[in-house]
Amino acid sequence: MRIYRTRSDPGLPDDSIQSLFEDERGRVWVSGFRGLAVFENGRFTAVPAVPAGIVHAIASDHHGGLWLSMWVTAADYGLVHLVGGKIVEQAPWKNLGGGPGTGLAPDLDGGVRTGLFNGGMAYFRAGQIRNLPLHDSRGRTGRLLELAGDRDGSLWAAAENGLSRIQNGRVATLTTANGLPCDAVHWIIQDDRSSYWLYTRCGLLRIARDELDAWETDSKRMVRVTTFDTADGIRPVATLKGFRPGVTKASDGKIWFLNGETVSVIDPSRVGINTLPPPVHIERIAADGRTYSSTQSLRLPPHVRNLVIEYTALSLTAPDKVRFRFQLEGQDPDLREVVNHREVQYSNLAPGNYRFRVTASNDSGVWNETGDATEFTIAPAYYQTVWFRALLAAAAMGLLWAGYQFRVRQLERESKQLRDVIETIPAMAWTARPDGSNEFVNRRWAEYTGLSAEQTAGGGWTAAIHPDDRVAYSELWRASLASGKPLEAEGRFRRSANGEYRWFLARGVPLRDQHGKILRWYGSLTDIEDRKRVEEERERLRQLEADLAHINRVSMMGELAASIAHEVNQPLAGIVSNGSASLRWLTGDTPNVEEVREALHDIVRDGKRAGDVIARIRALTKRSSPPREKLDLNETIGEVLAIVGDEARKNSMVIRTQFADDLSPVSGDRVQLQQVLLNLIMNAMEAMSTVRDRARQLTIVARNVVPGEVQVTVQDAGAGLDPNTMGRIFDAFYTTKTGGMGMGLSISRSIVENHGGRLWATANEGPGTSFHFTLPKYPGEN
Repeated sequence: MRIYRTRSDPGLPDDSIQSLFEDERGRVWVSGFRGLAVFENGRFTAVPAVPAGIVHAIASDHHGGLWLSMWVTAADYGLVHLVGGKIVEQAPWKNLGGGPGTGLAPDLDGGVRTGLFNGGMAYFRAGQIRNLPLHDSRGRTGRLLELAGDRDGSLWAAAENGLSRIQNGRVATLTTANGLPCDAVHWIIQDDRSSYWLYTRCGLLRIARDELDAWETDSKRMVRVTTFDTADGIRPVATLKGFRPGVTKASDGKIWFLNGETVSVIDPSRVGINTLPPPVHIERIAADGRTYSSTQSLRLPPHVRNLVIEYTALSLTAPDKVRFRFQLEGQDPDLREVVNHREVQYSNLAPGNYRFRVTASNDSGVWNETGDATEFTIAPAYYQTVWFRALLAAAAMGLLWAGYQFRVRQLERESKQLRDVIETIPAMAWTARPDGSNEFVNRRWAEYTGLSAEQTAGGGWTAAIHPDDRVAYSELWRASLASGKPLEAEGRFRRSANGEYRWFLARGVPLRDQHGKILRWYGSLTDIEDRKRVEEERERLRQLEADLAHINRVSMMGELAASIAHEVNQPLAGIVSNGSASLRWLTGDTPNVEEVREALHDIVRDGKRAGDVIARIRALTKRSSPPREKLDLNETIGEVLAIVGDEARKNSMVIRTQFADDLSPVSGDRVQLQQVLLNLIMNAMEAMSTVRDRARQLTIVARNVVPGEVQVTVQDAGAGLDPNTMGRIFDAFYTTKTGGMGMGLSISRSIVENHGGRLWATANEGPGTSFHFTLPKYPGEN
């Protein structure tokens, strides 16, 4: 024996050899991490085209070239095609579906199949890639560990999830469900005696070819397997690593393979087959610790909690390799398989008839298909008998029937209660179909309108509506039907007893299904006659109050008639004077046009002044008030002072104003607020008319107060009010004047309160009285 090393054989790439391969010309290819070499004519020759890296597998392309499965190379080489010492094509593993590769199977068409460590297989030919996932019967994909071709042209794929056979595009996978002792298969090789050898995680297996052919025809068939394990010198491993290939067959038919970390050889021609099936026998049955013989038609007592069945099979060659398959019919859905285990335990079996059947195989996988069987019965307890269950079922049916009857009566009572409520509520209730035709009315409707359910059905209910309201009411009802929005309408309905029409509020809401479709309308009619009369009375009182306020304003205008006449006469006198002067200037020998122009400007000014006075008086004497608007109280007070200014001067009164420059605007009715100011100013002037010993001074203050209000104060220097009567001055028809009506302050307080403010009076620290009122700031103002 000669040992080759790099120091003595420079063509050898490395002393640590990874893979070996002998091609059809007898050349031996050797790979190490530093490269690839070929051994021919007694010496090694390096192949410089192949880069350094790991070579997992080497295979011939059947045309004089090689396929290499590489990993961890500088150029990210994966699957490499070597022809004439040169790389002619290659594909990285990321394009092939993930590496590294785990086996190579070239075909005669120039393509190659490679296993993928992350699962499945890839086919590479002329730059094209096609992937083939490999699944077991449960849809699992395992890592593919090795590929091997068969003599008939099919391909074997050894993977973690079983052994797959690929032929004519069809894939069948052999697993533990078919008799393998474990799923993970490292490699497969065929011997010269029509058997296959599989190296698995649980040992070395031998399967006859006719067994695999029969399994391929029926994928659910169980195959006979001969297992060689540690007792036979086999060292099962979880992952096969190290040198490649992991197995090879010599020319003498012996199979050499990696056995753990050693190399072993097996001669299939000298491995015999035990053709004698082992006899099988069920020894005994134990129920809750009590032993019974395995006789036919055994009857066990009720309440069996723990049942043990012992069985055995005779094998003198390898008793520890006997395999058993058993099934308890009525409990186990399928056959269960165990190795060298001779009893089975069941818990809490239900009463009934059972049949236990067991078969066994020897160490060569030869099965005794007849096996042994026994039958037994577990008696039911009284509550497990058919008659007891029938009694319970009858009782349950009786309870269900009683519950059903109880529920029916309960629903009838609730229905009657609901109908009683609908019939007796102090309103008329109704339902209508989706098209608006009447479906139901309660008894109160019939009593009030005199229309029966038949007369009301469809659209007959409209006969009860006042003729003047019928069209408007019907249009609202049609609009609700069209839009699906709730109905709310008012109308007069005729009472049949005396022919009287009373106001009713009609409300209706739709009932919808889960898709929003209207199924029915529900509604009611509520008598609002009394509310209508109250509203009419309230409107009448409001109108009366407005009339009184108008009378009050006109009355004040009467009191100010002389001042108003003076205010109007002044600009009129100026107009006459300027007009006369203009005529003189125009009739002179030389018309003075410039003087005429200035006089005409004065005439226009005086005309506007007279017009402004008349406009303010007209606004105060109008019966109707303008809508509320945004007001500047400083400006509003100034307009009132323009009216009373002459009256104040005639009575030697001084009016002082203190207006805040940043006074917030308010929302109000200009005429009504001017009326309040005019009332307070006139009262103040009258209160000072008898003052002789001090100045007659009237002070008006407008300022912002918190929170969010504007306050106006009218302060006089008169004689003041009697403290005993101060609380009554705002009452209607109460007055301290000899000719007064007693309505001015009452109307003023109503106006202020309607504006959201308040009006009150206080005594001054000195002489006189102060009247104050507040108003809210205009919305949105800070």
